[in-house]
Amino acid sequence: MQQIDLLYRIITIIFPVFSIVAVGYLYSRNRRPDMSAGNRINMDVFVPALIFDIMSGSDFSLLSYASLAGAGCLVILGSGLLAWPIGRGLGYQWKTFVPPMMFTNSGNMGVPVILLAFGEQALPAAVVLFALENFLHFTLGQRMVNPRSSLLTIGKNPMVIATLAGIALSILGLNLPEMIRVPIHMMGQVAIPLMLFSLGVRLTGIDFRDWKIGLAGALICPLSGLVIALLILPFLALAKEQIPILMLFSVLPPAVLNYMVAEHYDQQPRLVASIVLIGNLGSLITIPLILWFVLQ
Repeated sequence: MQQIDLLYRIITIIFPVFSIVAVGYLYSRNRRPDMSAGNRINMDVFVPALIFDIMSGSDFSLLSYASLAGAGCLVILGSGLLAWPIGRGLGYQWKTFVPPMMFTNSGNMGVPVILLAFGEQALPAAVVLFALENFLHFTLGQRMVNPRSSLLTIGKNPMVIATLAGIALSILGLNLPEMIRVPIHMMGQVAIPLMLFSLGVRLTGIDFRDWKIGLAGALICPLSGLVIALLILPFLALAKEQIPILMLFSVLPPAVLNYMVAEHYDQQPRLVASIVLIGNLGSLITIPLILWFVLQ
């Protein structure tokens, strides 16, 4: 009976997430929407509003999430170290294979799944990991793909600005007037469903001609992250409630942003697209499995 209850809980967690992805996929199959404008607005307005809303909240304490952020950083970097020799052994260019193994779908997939699995109290932790992953992707990730890319653009990124502004308000103990906070909160609520819908639209572009590298990525991405998480956990003083969040973060599939970066720098974007999209399909298996483990 207890296992049936756990199975039902997992279904209630993943169904809302994957149902919105499915709606995006089915809509795109019939209508072929151009999501470029919507994605740009989401990344420039709604996601920064979500980050700022969480990090500037009166109950947000940066020190409470310092260890989790450090652990998340180790998972990201450690995954790359594990993936590099594997990708080389399989004959793939490391600039194509390694970044998607490091930079995962902490936004489209991680934030909503963590929110549904652990409740509203876990949302700040999910946003901290999301902000960290994006910061590393826009700095280290771009430099990995193109060493000549400028880091000056990071200061213009709305998500980075929102993160720093939110942290500053939290440290200073300043509270925004309610008439300002409410619209920011409302805009932030748009971010998660729009990210999920957009992911569904992206899934219509899967090219199974490159299924081998896609399957390799779908296996190595969650496994490398999980191995690093299990290795570092005994040495970290994480709060009890943050351990399952880190475990879930460690097995997330490759981020869609990997494809955008690869396309921008012409780094085998077709192969990266297969890694990203087949990896996200694989999360239909890995996410329920890790939830079964951490929720017991």
